[in-house]
Amino acid sequence: MNRRSILLLCVFMITAGGIARTSDSPSGAIGKEYTLKPSPKTIAWGYYDASTPPVLRVKSGDAVEVQTLITSSPARLEGAGLEPAMVEPALREIFKEVTNKGPGGHILTGPVYVEGAEPGDVLEVRILSIKLAIPYAYNGFRPGSGFLPEDFPYARMKIIPLDEQRMVARFTEGIEIPLRPFFGSIGVAPPEVSGRISSAPPWIHAGNLDNKELVAGTTLFVPVHARGALFLAGDGHAAQGNGEVDITALETSLVGRFQLVVRKDLHLRWPRAETPTHFITMGIHEDLNEATKMAVREMIDFLVTEKHLTRDEAYMLASAAADLSITQLVDGNKGVHAMIPKAIFTRGEKQKPF
Repeated sequence: MNRRSILLLCVFMITAGGIARTSDSPSGAIGKEYTLKPSPKTIAWGYYDASTPPVLRVKSGDAVEVQTLITSSPARLEGAGLEPAMVEPALREIFKEVTNKGPGGHILTGPVYVEGAEPGDVLEVRILSIKLAIPYAYNGFRPGSGFLPEDFPYARMKIIPLDEQRMVARFTEGIEIPLRPFFGSIGVAPPEVSGRISSAPPWIHAGNLDNKELVAGTTLFVPVHARGALFLAGDGHAAQGNGEVDITALETSLVGRFQLVVRKDLHLRWPRAETPTHFITMGIHEDLNEATKMAVREMIDFLVTEKHLTRDEAYMLASAAADLSITQLVDGNKGVHAMIPKAIFTRGEKQKPF
């Protein structure tokens, strides 16, 4: 674990104590520790599906260190100038051996079966740490993709060195991007009746949220739709701008450590999140206006349910204190998230989570 990961974990332990106190494990103590690495037998390539056999079984409160792979082929990476020796062996092996894939393109590590998780519960995903797995990322676009396909009807890819010691990406001479690594895709299985769904659009199972706020020290709350939840993670991003307009961020391989907690006391319709400083609600819809309305309505519901405001007061407070941001515009379903600061709740409720 690098210095930044350690510092972020310390911040989490100090500021997010309220999350830990409301879990099935009142002290927030972590159970067993597991490690899950990507291989042809431990990934789901391009899909979320309730019928996917789990590759690991854990109990509520256990922690799993999950290694994920960059979402690109070795051939494309090498074509963009990456030295062949820099391509991860696991990526080569997966591209060589795995034929059960699609309709999406993300290589997701898992799924992890969490004992006791049932439809109607919520899986609390505590993101304990995130570290870089490789010293490079890429950004690229292709014909027919991104937010401006009519302006860029061709393909480009750029390999971008990552400086882990300074936590910056050297985009080009004179341009450095601060790194805030997060997983573009964290989710659970969708309802069984949905069958196999693409890894590209986010939905009620979370999945490809591309929410850059989900860094180490934050917590994601995802409604459970299948027994065992079937948790997966992938699509590592070293950094991203809200919107992800050309369809990629700083795409890379990451190692994340997650504590997975089954919440029987929560019943959510859509994913929500919590940072050390903010509560976050999300809207996900193919129409950007509808996604925005969903994020606002979810915020109102949170303020009514958890902060005991009237609906009128909640609507007013959302307008006065919550910030709306476009999460992403390019994955079929568009994403919008609303963030309200904990600091405004002055009567000992700042740390009360969802």
